[in-house]
Amino acid sequence: MVKGFTDTNFNDRENSHGSESQSFIKMGGRLLFATNPLGFVKFDLIGEIRVDKIRVHMRAVLQRVTEASCKVDGEITGQIGAGFLVLLGVEDADTEDDLSWLANKIAGMRVFGDENGLMNKALADINGDILLISQFTLFAQTKKGNRPSFIRAAKPDKAIPMYEQMIKTLENITGKKIATGIFGADMKINLLNDGPVTIVMDTRDKDTH
Repeated sequence: MVKGFTDTNFNDRENSHGSESQSFIKMGGRLLFATNPLGFVKFDLIGEIRVDKIRVHMRAVLQRVTEASCKVDGEITGQIGAGFLVLLGVEDADTEDDLSWLANKIAGMRVFGDENGLMNKALADINGDILLISQFTLFAQTKKGNRPSFIRAAKPDKAIPMYEQMIKTLENITGKKIATGIFGADMKINLLNDGPVTIVMDTRDKDTH
């Protein structure tokens, strides 16, 4: 619980989690809303209030492909046949628990055709592969103006270790080498989407299912 402030102007206070600042705005003694680096959090209240912190999440876009490849400076860095092209976006507060949950979901997703033409097989059932590409633009914010903001995406010192850990985790789960791009490089992605089948996943679903 956080005590309501008596200030009538804009103030920054350290939140109950200790690491990020929350900005509270009051007008005429009434708390209107609070912001943090991730957006707006509305409150019900007067006096003592309950803080509903915005849940950040790791995000992935899966594309079922018959083939996919990544080139940097004209050289192929990763190439696969049938399987998944995975675009991965990381936020600052993502954890290894988020990463593990998402990796298992990717590997277990049953979207490949069976003998009856139904999406009933997982990656292992077709001996498929994964091409994993880092993609900070998955967190583009487009509400204001025409130039997207990527403030929600994790900085390289956070995102690179998480990207590398995702590679290792997927390799451990699948027992196969994961094809990759190069983090932060100007990558050219070529793919043949099979279906098309494209699935957006993020770890906020971990908290609701």
